[in-house]
Amino acid sequence: MSRVYNFCSGPAALPEEVLLQAQKEMLDWQGAGVSVMEMSHRSKEFVSILHSAKERLARLLNISDDYEIMFAQGGASTLFSQIPANLMSGFERSCYLDTGVWSAKAIKEAKKYGDVKVVASSKEENYTYAPGCADWVIDESAAYLHITPNETIGGVEFAELPSTELPIIADLSSTILSREIDVSKFGVIYAGAQKNVGPAGVVICIVRKDLLARSQESLPTTWNFSHLAANDSMINTPPTFAIYLADLVFEWLERQGGVSAIEAVNVKKAELLYKTIDDSAFYSNPIQSASRSRMNVPFVLADGSLEKTFLLESERAGLKTLAGHRSVGGMRASIYNAMPYEGVQALVDFMLSFEKRYG
Repeated sequence: MSRVYNFCSGPAALPEEVLLQAQKEMLDWQGAGVSVMEMSHRSKEFVSILHSAKERLARLLNISDDYEIMFAQGGASTLFSQIPANLMSGFERSCYLDTGVWSAKAIKEAKKYGDVKVVASSKEENYTYAPGCADWVIDESAAYLHITPNETIGGVEFAELPSTELPIIADLSSTILSREIDVSKFGVIYAGAQKNVGPAGVVICIVRKDLLARSQESLPTTWNFSHLAANDSMINTPPTFAIYLADLVFEWLERQGGVSAIEAVNVKKAELLYKTIDDSAFYSNPIQSASRSRMNVPFVLADGSLEKTFLLESERAGLKTLAGHRSVGGMRASIYNAMPYEGVQALVDFMLSFEKRYG
């Protein structure tokens, strides 16, 4: 077996320890005689897995009893519609911060449910920074404020939150469990699992319980947050194997020392890669330094004609999926929790070698 360093933005690398444990339990989960993929979602075995996942996540993020933890289906993009469908009842508009491709997609979907006020945008600057809270113009009569604290494609990240009475809804698909957050400051946190948590197919939803009352009976049952919470994420058959793997990842994170410990590693990884880029005239990063993502690092070569050669040679060197998103080009290294420091060091060593040979 030959494992590579996988820099894919999602579905992304999983911890090798987790994959090995899943491999060990593939045919027989803890003496049940069947795989998790084969067992009933109503069985005591799977219910124990589901509850374990919720309990571990609650510990990792210090989630209080004021919140429901749910596992939804359809991907975070489905939540772009599900959020306004559940939360805009009785309101004329919602507020959105526009910081990149994914927030723009969320805005497009929200407009199908009512008026959207864009509180601030960096679109005119090609999404190269996150507008500071002082520049946000928030309508306090709106249903909620939606933000995307990390834009996976553009590589923009911010942690500052505004002073507002509105419930803050956050798409944390790229950053959940990568840095410490105060969950109590949010109304809803949602995150597609396929970046920092597990395989594609499940979305973590952390919803403040008082907001569940906004869900209307006219909604499709499987979309209704209130029904999803009341049925313990099992209105229908949930993505059982994805939840099982998420639980293994949560367990792995606890063994690493929790979110604070993994954040310290993430800071070091990002510092190493950005320093390599900044110290070079051969590479560059387009994002303003204060808004740079720790998880998704885009970069370009001074000579764009060398990009194909860079990608070809990096693949041969065991550095996989470094091509930038098709909408922006260039390169992008996604260095989520499962990417070890040694993987970033291997990328940096290759970058320096490539520059020496072609610069």
